[in-house]
Amino acid sequence: MGVLNSLTAILALGAVSNAVHIVVHSDGGNKTSDTPYGLMHEDINNAGDGGIYAELIRNRAFQGSPLYHANLSGWTPINAAVLSLKQLSTPLSSALPNSINVAISKNSSTTGSIGISNDGYWGIDVRKQKYKGSFYVRGDYEGTFVASLKSALTNETFGSVTIPSECSADQWVQHNFTLIPPKAAANSNNTFTLTFTPSGAASGSLDFNLISLFPPTYKDRENGLRIDIAEAFAALNPKFLRFPGGNALEGPNLQYPWNWNETIGPLKNRPGRPGVWGYQTSDGLGLVDYLNWCTDMELEPILAIWSGLALDGAYINETDLQPWVEDALNEIEFVTGDVSTSYGKLRAELGYPEPWTLKYVEVGNEDWLAGAPSGFDSYKQYRFEAFNTAIKAKHPEIQIIASPSVYDNFTVPAGAAGDYHPYRQPDNYYNEFHKLDNLTSSNLTLVGEFASVHPNGGIDWDGNLHPFPWWIGSVGEAIFMISTERNGDRVIGATYAPILRNMNRWQWSACMIEFEADTSKTTLSTSWHTFQLISTHQITHTLPTTPAEGNTTSLFWVAGKNEGADGFVFKAANYNTTNSEPTPVNIKVEGVEKGTRAQLTLLTSDGGPFAYNDPATGNNAVVTTTKVVVADGEGVFGFEMPELSVAVLDGTKGYGKAKEGV
Repeated sequence: MGVLNSLTAILALGAVSNAVHIVVHSDGGNKTSDTPYGLMHEDINNAGDGGIYAELIRNRAFQGSPLYHANLSGWTPINAAVLSLKQLSTPLSSALPNSINVAISKNSSTTGSIGISNDGYWGIDVRKQKYKGSFYVRGDYEGTFVASLKSALTNETFGSVTIPSECSADQWVQHNFTLIPPKAAANSNNTFTLTFTPSGAASGSLDFNLISLFPPTYKDRENGLRIDIAEAFAALNPKFLRFPGGNALEGPNLQYPWNWNETIGPLKNRPGRPGVWGYQTSDGLGLVDYLNWCTDMELEPILAIWSGLALDGAYINETDLQPWVEDALNEIEFVTGDVSTSYGKLRAELGYPEPWTLKYVEVGNEDWLAGAPSGFDSYKQYRFEAFNTAIKAKHPEIQIIASPSVYDNFTVPAGAAGDYHPYRQPDNYYNEFHKLDNLTSSNLTLVGEFASVHPNGGIDWDGNLHPFPWWIGSVGEAIFMISTERNGDRVIGATYAPILRNMNRWQWSACMIEFEADTSKTTLSTSWHTFQLISTHQITHTLPTTPAEGNTTSLFWVAGKNEGADGFVFKAANYNTTNSEPTPVNIKVEGVEKGTRAQLTLLTSDGGPFAYNDPATGNNAVVTTTKVVVADGEGVFGFEMPELSVAVLDGTKGYGKAKEGV
């Protein structure tokens, strides 16, 4: 097992294999937050472009910046076409100044169609379903275009559609199409192609931009989310979404923060930006799209606003900060203002007359980290207070969250909350189970990010992250989730991070969900399974227990009930038992009669502490056992928890009395 401190090692010598007897009292406890578990989207590991954002075409608009120059990556010529990147005097828009010119070679003897091919984000998943596409063209052309999905290995065509030209010699014209392949591809080694007949082009070439292809999306939302990933999120029963992520909000330097007003409106008006993880991002997934995500999953939005700090440590001087405070107020007005306000009117003009409800705004992200100590000092001395004062004055209904927590050497101002980001070794969660107990009503906090990322006894941050979430780490995370629920009156909510990892290009390995172009290979990690079990059995009020501590030397628990429902919920994690022996658990719930039934769901692993779900094999190392447990004559529910297991005993689902003799 893990390397524990000496006190824990001494305690572990006790006979913890003896049954743990717990009494759950029928009243008392505290009301927990309305947003206990949620999601955080960080633009890392191609989690947005090439991830949950369903766009299939890579480098669709040739966006670039001084950090990541515009290029033709992803595009190859068809039939000896000559491709060149252009900045025309009449671009598609000021936001998208670059385009691709497709021409026939002057020395070529090629006959027939020419065009371009895109290999997507390391492949394209082709199924018998409706794909919606579009592209802009500039040039004098009489003829048709053909859009196809083809095998990159055999050149087999799975589906094609012919699109009549509506081209103009001196204007950009959008062409829309629907493509339904009659045949599915056996794998994701596929390409999208777009061809035309060069003899129909007066100049022998055409200019293209914003070439897009979407599969069906979650809730059929235009410009929406990839279904398999979104459904994996929805299955977690999330309650909030923290966006636009962590470091992605800060930007790589002061020139490129996440500018909300450049992520709204038509795609042709979104310039994109250089991300902080080594690549240009499209901003196809923008502010309105995040809010639509919240609508479609019934999530509470937690909007992070830029606080004047970049990831390279540079920050805005106090004398120059006010325009950014005004920008934050404008963003909030865009989200919440009615149509009589300037930015509420802008939102309505974009097709959203009804405002969104916004209860939480976070000022910055990890301001205690980038550029410390001077960057953090600026946050404590003037940056946070400037935003906090302005937002409170105009929106007293909003709960403001500071990006540091009380654990980051930060005094959270009265009325505000903090944000705690405990990335840990599994043993740390074991040893820090009572850490959140020290919070007070004035120390309200969000857990905006948490995960087991380093192996026990390893070197934090100077060493490598664990290659995948692994079972002992996931049980450690369950201990932490239980600790947040025990303190749910002071913890706004908690979410794992980062959640998504594209297996073809990634910077952070320990993520909840791994994926690639082939949707059948999406992998739900061991951490997804523990998170899902705990988050889908909601507690709205904790119930006190005896013993009151909520833990023995191996067993950690929380008990509670749901508002408007009878019964109880008991959650537990078992970690570091003596000699790896199972722990018998006896739970007496006050008021429960003999024969009352409850559903026990137990998670274990058939591969030991280091087992993980491998995308290469498609295995599931998590064993889920569900059964009904019946209270005995004393009203006690008895069951056994193996070492490294997570359990939920749910007595709220109306199981009622057992049949006579059961």
